[in-house]
Amino acid sequence: MKERAAIPRRATFAFTAAAMLAFAANSLLCRLALAGASIDPASFGAVRVVAGALALALIVRLRAGARTGAGGDWLSAAMLFGYVAFFSFAYVSLPAGTGALILFGAVQLTMFGWALRRGERFTVPAWCGLALAAAGLVYLVLPGVSAPPLKGAFFMALAGGAWGVYSLRGRGAFDPLHATAGNFLRAAPMALALWLPFAGVAQADARGVVLAVVSGALTSGVGYALWYTALRELTAMRAATVQLSVPLITAFGAVLFLAEPVTLRLVLASTAILGGIAIVLARRGGG
Repeated sequence: MKERAAIPRRATFAFTAAAMLAFAANSLLCRLALAGASIDPASFGAVRVVAGALALALIVRLRAGARTGAGGDWLSAAMLFGYVAFFSFAYVSLPAGTGALILFGAVQLTMFGWALRRGERFTVPAWCGLALAAAGLVYLVLPGVSAPPLKGAFFMALAGGAWGVYSLRGRGAFDPLHATAGNFLRAAPMALALWLPFAGVAQADARGVVLAVVSGALTSGVGYALWYTALRELTAMRAATVQLSVPLITAFGAVLFLAEPVTLRLVLASTAILGGIAIVLARRGGG
């Protein structure tokens, strides 16, 4: 079997940084489109996946020596679809910064759960960190004046679980671009099937469609391909660690571009969630 060529360290760093910016941009683009009622969530998700599939298919076709046949697999495609669907409906009501925090908090908890299931041992401080992160998520959604809508938070947590599984499966991709293109291609009919029940009430203006296309073709399709490429050179712990940057990037972007306020609840919850996850990553025992 042909071995994969190693990726230079600088390239891995560049791919990882670009992927984190793309992940944050996805939250900002989706919230920007849905908060302005430029497009409905089902249409946004469908356009996003189809645009990503078309863009990646074109890139794969133009790439010299591209492999033939569909890459990826149906389970990964289902996880990708689940992430996009729940993500889109969650951002109808969630602020961008809060949504990103819930999303990547759920991603990390999913990855930690997978590590435990595979028999990895956690130290006592790691368990304390996990409890702190979970408490931060609970505190974030507790009823109160500044609490996010429970339905939106639940949908985003499901999106985070799906993305966590998708990331775990992506670490084994031999050809990241080919695999991502195949997953988007398989997810496209799922997204269209989700859109059909909402077709009668669907709405989309030019601005909403453009935002969805950019999210699908650039920050999702190309961004995920870069992430799959970087994952080949990252340990599971490093992959989990770098994703801690996304909620912070999103929060800053939301303040700058969406004029979202920074609430005390968000600051305290962010400190607990990100701090707890950082403790887990620093203190996990050997497997």
